[in-house]
Amino acid sequence: MELRYGLNPHQEPSTATPIDPARVPFRFVHGNPSYINVLDAAAAWQLVKEAANALGRPAAASFKHVSPAGAATAGPIDTVMAATHGLDPAATGAVTSAYVRARDADPKSSYGDFIAVSEPVDAELADLLRRVVSDGIVAPGYEPGVMATLSRKKGGRFLVVQADPDFQPPQTETREVYGLSLTQPRDDLPLTRDLVSDPRLPAGAVDDLLLGLIVVKHTQSNSVAYLRDGMTLGIGAGQQSRVDCTQVAGAKVDTWWRRRDPGVLDGVAFVSDGALPFADNVEEAARHGVRYIAEPGGSIRSADVLAECQRTGITLVRTGVRLFRH
Repeated sequence: MELRYGLNPHQEPSTATPIDPARVPFRFVHGNPSYINVLDAAAAWQLVKEAANALGRPAAASFKHVSPAGAATAGPIDTVMAATHGLDPAATGAVTSAYVRARDADPKSSYGDFIAVSEPVDAELADLLRRVVSDGIVAPGYEPGVMATLSRKKGGRFLVVQADPDFQPPQTETREVYGLSLTQPRDDLPLTRDLVSDPRLPAGAVDDLLLGLIVVKHTQSNSVAYLRDGMTLGIGAGQQSRVDCTQVAGAKVDTWWRRRDPGVLDGVAFVSDGALPFADNVEEAARHGVRYIAEPGGSIRSADVLAECQRTGITLVRTGVRLFRH
């Protein structure tokens, strides 16, 4: 497939070629994608597919620059979300609610996003997308009449991608970098509730931590995520210092809460893709209402991290699994 251009407009021509022409993960049914569009579609689709399978309900993600600005599963939308998008909280369908909850995490970053939903796009979601600024969507299907709505968006330039939910990627990944070919096994380690289950945790916190693991798995490292009630409140991506990542995401959490009631900042889950190296990450997370943390463990100061969790009343779960993505 000929792409509009590569990472930058001066990098052309650019193409996308399936490894096996008989097994294509998705197809662009409307619009002319760029290199980054393909990367966003691939990463976003993998996140929502994995989240929906792991948690048993529809999932959505809002991607920018190959990392999620927000991700969520279907659930209730509050008055702030409803007012923002002109929806009736009592009558909003599952797939629409998943996307609204995902986009609400960081509306500023979601401006011009690439959307992914785990279920077919229905008329309700298509009507919502008609009213938000976004560049494209990937989904496993589109209900009758939806394509006519989406194809008119952005003057006909809105990208519509149909994913094959049965596609199984190769077990080996290869990347060419500066004359070198790097090969590794695909990261297909199952992320399940068993990794974060703990008798000290309420069921909702277990699900939030599991969703967080899936989110950071598909986010540029270093990455952390704050979550509550099946949705991200803030995601920090691509920072060299983990505490900077924690602070960036924490500021987004504070913004989310200020749009509601800053007096109820509590019950938040926090997930890190790598071991917390110092207790300062716990101190920072606690400032944003965190009560549950999942991280791999194994840093040389893991005892300090645990002690700070105990001091601040945070339940710590050690997964033993690192989830770096570069």
